[in-house]
Amino acid sequence: MSPGDRPAPGNAELARIFREIGDLLEIRGELVFKVQAYQRAADAIERAPFDVAAAYAAGDRRPIPGVGSAIGDKVVELATTGRMGFHDRLRAEVPASLVEILAIPGVGPKTVRAAWQGLGVETLDDLRRAAEAGRLRELRGISAGTEQRILEGIRQREARPRRMLIDRAQAVADDLVERLEDTPGVRRVVPAGSLRRRRETVGDLDLLVETTDAQAVVSRLTGLDVVDRVLGAGDVRASVHLGDGLQVDLMAMPPGGAGTYLVHFTGSAAHNVALRAIARDRGWSLSEKGFLRLGPDDEPATGADAELRTFPDEGAVYDFLGLTLIEPELREDRGEIEAAREGRLPTLVTRADLRGDLHAHSDWSDGADPIAVMADAARRRGHGYLVLTDHSQSLAVAHGLDPARVEQQRAVIAALNARYAAEEDAGSLPEGAVAGFRLLHGCELEVRADGRLDYDDELLARFDLVVASVHVARRQPRDELTRRTLAAIRSPHVDVIAHPAGRIIGGRPDLDLDWDVVFAAAAETGTALELNGSPPRLDLSADRARAAVEVGCLLAIDSDAHRTSELDFLRWGVDQARRGWVEPRHVVNTRPLDDLLAWAADKPRRV
Repeated sequence: MSPGDRPAPGNAELARIFREIGDLLEIRGELVFKVQAYQRAADAIERAPFDVAAAYAAGDRRPIPGVGSAIGDKVVELATTGRMGFHDRLRAEVPASLVEILAIPGVGPKTVRAAWQGLGVETLDDLRRAAEAGRLRELRGISAGTEQRILEGIRQREARPRRMLIDRAQAVADDLVERLEDTPGVRRVVPAGSLRRRRETVGDLDLLVETTDAQAVVSRLTGLDVVDRVLGAGDVRASVHLGDGLQVDLMAMPPGGAGTYLVHFTGSAAHNVALRAIARDRGWSLSEKGFLRLGPDDEPATGADAELRTFPDEGAVYDFLGLTLIEPELREDRGEIEAAREGRLPTLVTRADLRGDLHAHSDWSDGADPIAVMADAARRRGHGYLVLTDHSQSLAVAHGLDPARVEQQRAVIAALNARYAAEEDAGSLPEGAVAGFRLLHGCELEVRADGRLDYDDELLARFDLVVASVHVARRQPRDELTRRTLAAIRSPHVDVIAHPAGRIIGGRPDLDLDWDVVFAAAAETGTALELNGSPPRLDLSADRARAAVEVGCLLAIDSDAHRTSELDFLRWGVDQARRGWVEPRHVVNTRPLDDLLAWAADKPRRV
């Protein structure tokens, strides 16, 4: 494939390249305005509501804030040739290993440049040796504490297995399913393993294919153009590496006997061990191929006594073991088998249970789309409500709203709600919309470093719903971070704590909170804790969500959307809620609009 034949990079990849250019320029010591120009362009491109590279390559150079003619020319060059000369020259001037060092938490371009020019650090090993020898602290701006944090970041990076976020893994799996499902003889293709259990990250992909022609589907997989290397191929199995290094393992299942295959290859390993023990106690050996009757010697029976039991679906497999069906998200050997035996498995929340979304942004702060566009998109998705939660004033990096802009925004929202009411009265609902949709006025309220909330009580009382979050001063001691979180929880006007742990999966650690204290206060005041559906966050984690509901906390499953497409992030939040044993009754945005507003209005009484 020639460079010009390559598909244009998506917005995320384009933004990554421009951020890297900014980093390389800063490492090289360029003027700060040049560095910032590329960083701003990266942010704008990532949030653009259209495919930037594809549009620019087609001659549609529609304006993007922060993307001038020079950067636009570079977008066109990359989109049409597959390369960018300026980027290539920078990478030739700055060792590529320095860019890799930037992946270490706490290490920015200024630190990299200081270590490179002052100590000759070019690789991760160089950086480790310099930190262990106490030489980094000799550089201006690097303290002994910073040096230790860099060492810890190196250890975390090296200890972390290479895994893919769930949304990316799902996209790869969907593509492979589409490519395989029209193979002659194929009845269905089912992604299994950790993806089917909806783990937040995925190490490799397992595909189960129910087919009458196993060899045909093995040949189809190994011949795909996305396959970089075939690791092995047999009569019913195949293992390949894709171009990005992801391993895919395929197993063919016989028609009518898929039940035990689905159970076995979905896992988890610990769950399967427990199932095999139950089967053995009942006189059977369980494997992916089915149940084999055991003989008197506790080994599979042979000859006339041999018997193999297979089942078409998983429900029949669990029933044979005396258990109710255990949903894939629960199969982690964390009490689900005992609950299935005793008939007390949770009724897990589904996407259909959610009536609306309590956390979304517009271009008034750091979102990409106008308020009306976000609201109309939520309405067409069948939401009953959407809470607009643009950032509050002190978060300048996100263009937070001061009180005057809050009031201007309130008027915009009122006008939109009037329009929706008029459309309903006229019987002209958009396709997918439900009657009674309302755009609610909220905010994402910053909890400042000193624990004060970003707006006064008088202003907060005028919002329909308030979510609060901690973005700054993340390295404060546990008691201080916990105190700040409790200040929001105990506010009479804060309804939801957004992304409570503040994590970025694989990129930023959790806030060091006293979670028992946080959960107790949230349960006492009826303040909801968010399960944020943004794939890099998924915060609360499934384990914390389960712990929270066990002590009586309410949750909110939200998208934290910054553009219309991200409204679909609710699906990932629901996945993690299901892994956390969360039921619809635990989630505030399963409530209809009037009930939600009554719950929010009751917060002053609860505190």
